[in-house]
Amino acid sequence: MKPKITYIYTSLLYVCAFILFLEWLYPVNQVGDVTNMSVFILYTVFCFLISMLGVKWWLSMPLKGLGLIFIIDSLYMAAPVLSRTWIEQLLLEVGYNLNALITQQWYDLTPLFRSVLFLLLIWMLSYLLHYWFIVMKQVFVFVLLTFVYLSLLDTFTVYEANAAIVRTFIVSFVALGMSNFYKEIDRESVRFAWLKKSPIWAMPLISVVLFSTLVGYAAPKFDPQWPDPVPFIQSAAQNAGGPGSGAGIQKVGYGENDSQLGGSFVQDYTPVFQAAAKEEHYWRVETKDLYTGKGWEKSTDPNYELQHGGDIGLETFSGNVETEEFDTMIDFQNESHMEKIVYPYGVSEVESEQQVDLQLDRRYGEIRTELDGDGMRLDQYTITYESPSFAIDKLREASTGEDPETIMDRYTQLPDSLPDRVGELAADITEDDENRYDKAQSIESYFGRNGFTYQISNVPVPEEDQDYVDQFLFDSKVGYCDNYSTSMVIMLRSLDIPARWAKGFTSGEVIQNGETTDDYDIYEVTNANAHSWAEVYFPGSGWVPFEPTQGFSNLGNFHMNVDETSQDNALDSEEQETPQGQQEQVREEEAEEAAAQNDNNTTNFGVNWWYLLIGTAAVGIIVWIIYRTRFRWRTAYLFRKLMRRRDAETFQDAFHCLLELLQHKGMAKKPDQTLREYAKRVDFRYGTHEMHHLTAHYERILYKNEMNNQDTAKLSRSWKYLMKQIIA
Repeated sequence: MKPKITYIYTSLLYVCAFILFLEWLYPVNQVGDVTNMSVFILYTVFCFLISMLGVKWWLSMPLKGLGLIFIIDSLYMAAPVLSRTWIEQLLLEVGYNLNALITQQWYDLTPLFRSVLFLLLIWMLSYLLHYWFIVMKQVFVFVLLTFVYLSLLDTFTVYEANAAIVRTFIVSFVALGMSNFYKEIDRESVRFAWLKKSPIWAMPLISVVLFSTLVGYAAPKFDPQWPDPVPFIQSAAQNAGGPGSGAGIQKVGYGENDSQLGGSFVQDYTPVFQAAAKEEHYWRVETKDLYTGKGWEKSTDPNYELQHGGDIGLETFSGNVETEEFDTMIDFQNESHMEKIVYPYGVSEVESEQQVDLQLDRRYGEIRTELDGDGMRLDQYTITYESPSFAIDKLREASTGEDPETIMDRYTQLPDSLPDRVGELAADITEDDENRYDKAQSIESYFGRNGFTYQISNVPVPEEDQDYVDQFLFDSKVGYCDNYSTSMVIMLRSLDIPARWAKGFTSGEVIQNGETTDDYDIYEVTNANAHSWAEVYFPGSGWVPFEPTQGFSNLGNFHMNVDETSQDNALDSEEQETPQGQQEQVREEEAEEAAAQNDNNTTNFGVNWWYLLIGTAAVGIIVWIIYRTRFRWRTAYLFRKLMRRRDAETFQDAFHCLLELLQHKGMAKKPDQTLREYAKRVDFRYGTHEMHHLTAHYERILYKNEMNNQDTAKLSRSWKYLMKQIIA
């Protein structure tokens, strides 16, 4: 008999498997669009703990399933769990996602369905790793796959796997050592009792791991001997597939060259700057006016003018626009400095403790920072600006014939290669609109109403003879801010509405709130906040920002000029026309309706919880009945199988089931007993001779490889009779 390795040591091996699996989860938060990663890690701990404790399958499966349902309900469901609304929402999700799977629309899968798949993967791997590490003790394959996985992510994505590879090396070394040690224990039948008393066996393993790690850390390291393969692979892929095959995976961030738009990228949350501000707004850097069919360029070279005393003479809107003065402080992080000023709309002054020359290009709205003719990067500066608020009624009243000729010539430019269907689509979208503002709004909202999807992966680059906007509008319908903003600008230009392409950053994420409304909020702006949007020209107002990108909201301020006096008078007259008694009656009816609604909500909540309790109890009873009668089901199944197949493998399965039933009834075979002695003991206990015949036939199959179909048919009935005797 082989010694049974103690539970504590197999648990240590399984903990190593858990740590290695976490190295697969950590990068997902950076390379994928995954939020609430801590929830998935907690579910991983839950699944691995259940597997490590050796919980029976009939209990572990419901537990893991309930954990999955709890997470999905917490993250995505608003209705009470297992309520009618909850079930309807779930069924809708299932139907929609099954349709997406059948039609191979992978990017249409909802976050709920993707989370379910991810949780099921964690559930499955918790079992597989337990089987590989504990049962089979086959560790090396998973270790190798982990190293390959981390190496690929480190090479081709933004994930830095240096520390992860070191951790994986240490844990893998320990796991491989323990696994091989346990194999030797099993192979040589070494007594394990002395290992319980002393952990001395682990000292050589720990020493080797620590020594190897220290040597690897302290030893001198050569520079890379091979060139970086990523540029070569991207270049080869692009050359092989032509211009439309994609521009490789890029890292998101602010860039200078916009002449070739398109292609996928990965998010990069490296901080660029922090800003103390009292409101959200765009951080503008520059605009571009020449669309080539592939991207954006500047139609002329920039003409920079030196700004004196920090005053900035940049006007993007007219003096008729209402404004409110604010200031904001910008602090660049690490080495993320720029040789340009990032500024809100209405910038009027820039102050910095560093000596710097501010060079303004009025045409493109670019403010460069220089010193003695060379570009200079500022660490910190303060901006004073007049935040504009555009009157919607004034924008609707803007007259088309009042556009300056220079504005029309420069900002309605279109390439000759632009397909006619782009302009035809713009005309269809705006056919019911009578003014420029409504037309701009119709195009701005068009994408959200017509199946366009915001995504950063698998975004195509136009073919050599294909227009960037045309491809997005009619072929792919997937992309990010550059696709949406460029398409809006070009469709507006096709309607002879002056528009241009603006770029910079969104407001960022608040990392510290001010204590009062007069205090500043602290925003952190990262590379992932790099953004582009559309600007539309309105006579009498100037350039107005619009936000067509799916999932983003316009950070500009808008308002309606309303005659407050007439509005108040209208409200007063309505109240006077309503008798006092009627007003009180209306209030009472509203109160009764609200109370009734609350009662209904409370009743629904209670009924839902009753459904949950009754359903759980019913499932528990069914599981208990199935478990209690499991040997009856197995007896019926195996008997039919024996009568149908009558082969050696099926008879051995039946004999093993008999042994398992005897063990369950307290008649387990003793370690020092032979099979024949055990059969004699069973026959004596139940007053039969069936066990003797079954054991003899089993030994002939096992040791002599003899099989008689007639004997098997007769013994099948003996086996069934004995099983019933034991179960009864």
